[in-house]
Formats: sequence, C-alpha cells, structure tokens
Amino acid sequence: MANTNDERILELKKQIKAKKDKLGKSSRFTPVTNCSIEVDGIRHNIQVLDKDQLIALMVKLNAYALSAKDLDVLYDYMISGYNVQEWISDIKSRIDILSKKHEEKTLKIMEDKLVQLLSERKKVELEIDEIESMLNN
Repeated sequence: MANTNDERILELKKQIKAKKDKLGKSSRFTPVTNCSIEVDGIRHNIQVLDKDQLIALMVKLNAYALSAKDLDVLYDYMISGYNVQEWISDIKSRIDILSKKHEEKTLKIMEDKLVQLLSERKKVELEIDEIESMLNN
C-alpha cells in the first residue's frame, strides 16, 4: 500500500516542480515611479500595500485615466509627479510579483506536506539516490 502512495506522492512532486519551473525565477520590482502616490489626500506606498489594496488603487487610477482620456488630457494628467499610466504600470508589476510569491509559497507548502507523507523506506531510498548522484558528479 505504501508503495502506491509513494508513487502518487512522487508524481505530485513532479507536478509541483513543473509548476515551479513554469513560474521561473522571482523578478525584482523595478518601478518607473517613486512608489509614493497621493490620491484623495491620502499618501500610499505601493511597495507596502497588499494585493487587494493595490487592485483597489489601480481601479481608481484607471477611472481617472479613462476620464482624462475622454477629456484629451491623458498624457498631461500627472499624479504625484508621474503620469497616471506609469502608476498603473507599476501597480500591475507589483501585483504580478505578489501573485508569483504567493504561488511559490503555496507550492512549497504542498511540497513539504508531500515529503512528510513519504514512507520512511522511500525517504531513505531518495537520500541514498541523492548521495550517489553527488558522488558520481
């Protein structure tokens, strides 16, 4: 019985590794703006806001951008020293990075749980395989 569970666990670990590989390396946030924006008299630092706060801010800025576009002032409309589109771009980048970090964390938790579920016999076998691989390199 443990053998089939071990096989399932190893297959799930392969799936997790594939998802991790697809995510790739974590990219650094390189903003165009200074990340400190004042909207409606409230200053926000987009580097410390959570995903929900960033989405809410981006929706509000997009409404401003649509209005500015309708009024033919989109490229002249500045908020805290930057064009509204630059703010939206930075917020999107920050959301992408936060989402990626969350996915990486979730995959790590699942992987750790799967390792705990492996039988002792399989854990020993994998350790021996790893040592053998290291010696053969």
